[in-house]
Amino acid sequence: MHWRAFEEPPRVPSKFSTSFWGEGGLETTMTASTSTSLLPHHRLKAYGVALELLRAARDARITDRDSRDQALRAAKSACRNIAEAAGRVSGADKARVFGIARGETIEAICAVEIAVESGAGSREALARVLEHGNALYAMLTALSRAR
Repeated sequence: MHWRAFEEPPRVPSKFSTSFWGEGGLETTMTASTSTSLLPHHRLKAYGVALELLRAARDARITDRDSRDQALRAAKSACRNIAEAAGRVSGADKARVFGIARGETIEAICAVEIAVESGAGSREALARVLEHGNALYAMLTALSRAR
């Protein structure tokens, strides 16, 4: 199989994951009725971390409307692109879309950083965004190289 279905991508040290594939990305948010999902992004740890980044950006309570909108739009886009990549068939196509998600992750982090520096967000919230953002960036870097 072209995507090397039986090989795991390189491991990235993180408190969020011991691997990228097969351990479930939503164990903290899925209920018993949804835990049997067959959708590929639900099995991805990177998707679970992307949802944590989205929550952290939301919880930053950015007061500037434009900065808040940009941070949330980029974080949502990272989640959607991870789900899209997980559903792709070819390895090169998966890697391309994971790379796009990586760019959206950086954009979400940057939007929160700019809001904090301009006085429209809290430094405590930024620490949580950076924690989840750094973990997700490392995962997506590995996933975007897997061909």
